[in-house]
Amino acid sequence: MKKLSMITQISLALFIGIIVGIIFPESNVVLKPIGEIFLRLMQMVIPLLILGQIIQALGGIQLKELTSIGARTMAAFAVSSFLAAAWGIVIAVFFHPGQGISLRESHETIQVQEISLQETFINFVPKNIFESLAQGTIIQLIVFALFFGLALNHYLQKHPESQLFQLVIDFNEVIITVINYVMRLAPIGIFALVTSSISQLGIQVIVPLLKYLLVYSVGTILFLGFWLLIITLFCHLNPLRVIRNMKNMSLVALATTSSAITLPVELEEAQYKLGLSKRITHLVLPLGMSLNSNGSALHMTVTVMTIAQMYQVDFDLTKLIYLAVVATFVSLANAVVPGAGLVSLAIIVPQMGLPIESIAIFGGVEWLVGMLRTILNVHSDVYSAILVAKSVNEINHEIFNEGEERLQKNIL
Repeated sequence: MKKLSMITQISLALFIGIIVGIIFPESNVVLKPIGEIFLRLMQMVIPLLILGQIIQALGGIQLKELTSIGARTMAAFAVSSFLAAAWGIVIAVFFHPGQGISLRESHETIQVQEISLQETFINFVPKNIFESLAQGTIIQLIVFALFFGLALNHYLQKHPESQLFQLVIDFNEVIITVINYVMRLAPIGIFALVTSSISQLGIQVIVPLLKYLLVYSVGTILFLGFWLLIITLFCHLNPLRVIRNMKNMSLVALATTSSAITLPVELEEAQYKLGLSKRITHLVLPLGMSLNSNGSALHMTVTVMTIAQMYQVDFDLTKLIYLAVVATFVSLANAVVPGAGLVSLAIIVPQMGLPIESIAIFGGVEWLVGMLRTILNVHSDVYSAILVAKSVNEINHEIFNEGEERLQKNIL
């Protein structure tokens, strides 16, 4: 008998949790502590996950990748991820996906600290990394990880025989294993959290979830359209042919919800159908898988804004900027684990002063959200590669225009 995937198990847990919560409203007393334990388990290694993933990503960059092409690549990644995060905030403010239900009464300890923009950016820099670890201040951990990763890279260039980088890789594998252990409990944890939520709030909590899905879908499609517009104007490429030449990688991304699994197809189509040079594809696309996650940045801001609206929490401009910046940086630390979207939410939701248990509501739609998140992640990597290739005149328009025929010849 084929084992059910983690996403299927979580979806079933959500469905069963809704039914149990409606039939047995008193189940909240028993199940809520179980859900809270699951959330604590998710949170316990998040600071180490953030540090390890970013240090590994920066420490492993080769010198040739830190050239002018590398700088252009990093700029494309940074700007596009920030714009994706900001776009998520804009569409959430405009469409209000979290309206229609108030969860404020179920959690009366929400306090949104108001600080100035200047103080916000000052607080990005840690005074004491151990204090940041203890308090779980993610943005400060990210800033430290950026400096440490660059310093490690510089050290390894001078001491190539050092095993320090391998130690970082091994450490990250252990942390990912711990997260995998915790995620095996996700169906039980999600069931407990959803059941307790439904028993307290009723079935009306599902309505904003459906609206959230619609808003997130529209936001993703529009952002992809924005990317295509940039490609059309700057690179003078036919947008319909761009989409057609990326057909296979798009299908793989949707089917697997994994950027890592999609990468081989992505490399092949980018070179033999889009006409990008080998040096561009083999530099930008692998880097993009680790460092460029437009889909994740958009997902995090839309979800946080939805949760804030559910709890009737208003963010001022400073908080919105802070959210966009944090989402951009957290997207750097995406881990390739089952239910990665829930892990990302467990990182950013508490940073915005919102109840972490609210992420359980979104567990049942993780598969659908994961499809949209992955397709945007993959496409933004390729579009970034196209922009970089155009800037150094390394797009073969003959290959681009031949598309599928050229790929078939290459295979044969």
